[in-house]
Amino acid sequence: MNHLDTALWGVLPYLVLVLLIAGTVWRYHYDRFGFTTRSSQLHEHRLLAIGGPLFHYGLFFVIAGHVAGLLIPETLTERLRVSESLYHANALILGGTAGLAAVAGLGVLLHRRLRVPAVRAATSRTDKAVYPLLAAVLLAGLTATATGAGPHSYDYRQGVSVWFRSLFALDPDVPAMADAPLAYRLHALLAMALFALWPFSRLVHAFTAPLGYLTRPYVVYRSRTPARPHPHPALTGVIPGAGRRRTARSTAGGRSC
Repeated sequence: MNHLDTALWGVLPYLVLVLLIAGTVWRYHYDRFGFTTRSSQLHEHRLLAIGGPLFHYGLFFVIAGHVAGLLIPETLTERLRVSESLYHANALILGGTAGLAAVAGLGVLLHRRLRVPAVRAATSRTDKAVYPLLAAVLLAGLTATATGAGPHSYDYRQGVSVWFRSLFALDPDVPAMADAPLAYRLHALLAMALFALWPFSRLVHAFTAPLGYLTRPYVVYRSRTPARPHPHPALTGVIPGAGRRRTARSTAGGRSC
């Protein structure tokens, strides 16, 4: 273990976490209206309707697979009588399918952003940095998943997962990550770069999921049937309040008598 490994796997994760939290708080405080996807749906919606769900649903299952693979220790699956072969087969099939779906969806979105002039004009500088980085993270993850298909391949649950869980104990197991194959280390470094850029890009909209929509009251919409117009009082010969005024005058006259 050298100083570079210590800096990359023992210090850098905490720096990225601090930047992610502090940057998000700063962005929310000074650019609250910027917490948005800056949607370009008005410019083009056909490709967006294909690439958007494909990318987001694929990414959702990719994140779920990472949470299960990194946080659930091997001893727990053994206690649940889940064999290693079955676990890795599910991770390869489900994780690979989700990763391919996310890459395909991102490819459609990139094609849309490059080929549609209005969408390309709305692309910011951070978008030009985020999209290639996000594509690199997904491709590196797929490469790492593919390398685990062999019978004697690297078991990330005894290396990368151990390192990741040790970060929460504030005692990083640097050798566990330093000895991992290049594909896993590259995937981790690219992911940390993405999280460092996260608060300053459109990715910050992930922290503003509209969960309030699940509990808010129903929205009452106006009926599509046009309401019947009320005729003007001058056309009907009836003046609103005239009867009340006459009644008031007669009452007052009765009192004076």
